[in-house]
Amino acid sequence: MKTNSKQDKKQIIDTHKKGENDTGSINVQIALLTDRISHLTQHLKQNPKDNHTRRGLLKLVGHRKNLLKYLEKKDINEFRELKSKLGIR
Repeated sequence: MKTNSKQDKKQIIDTHKKGENDTGSINVQIALLTDRISHLTQHLKQNPKDNHTRRGLLKLVGHRKNLLKYLEKKDINEFRELKSKLGIR
């Protein structure tokens, strides 16, 4: 199930990229995961018994958590800025 259109994904990448050809930096990865997590959360609100999606959501949340831990160790100011921009607790 594809949740993002190409335009949505491109817009997220353009918002969070650092350089011209940056599509895989830590900021971009976290932003894309956050968008996908929010889509899956909305899906699960409508379909509460969809356990396959729930498992995928939990895997994505864990992946994002690990990326955030890495960013926090690497650059605490960038970590705080990204969390506030994306609205992550």
